[in-house]
Amino acid sequence: MTTGAVVGLSFILFVLGVIAFFVKRDLLSQFMAVEIMLNAANLAFLGLAQGAERLDAQVIIFLVMTVAAAEAAVGLAIILLVFRRKKSIASKDFGTLRG
Repeated sequence: MTTGAVVGLSFILFVLGVIAFFVKRDLLSQFMAVEIMLNAANLAFLGLAQGAERLDAQVIIFLVMTVAAAEAAVGLAIILLVFRRKKSIASKDFGTLRG
């Protein structure tokens, strides 16, 4: 694939993630939308690094993937704890997270 095609695909994925984040009303779907946006940014970075023929950018991509994996684990743990406390994951129920 060319650099433009990869960046175009990442732009489409990012826009779909933003739309899903604002349309979906439960925390799990919003969390998945954020993950899609993060992966789209990673894909754009990879496409630009491929176009510039730079290998050091791929190291940064692995760093971002590591941070995304840690963020996914922590985010899912927080969603699980919120569900146990509030018995709901609808985002409208969480104006404030006070007890």
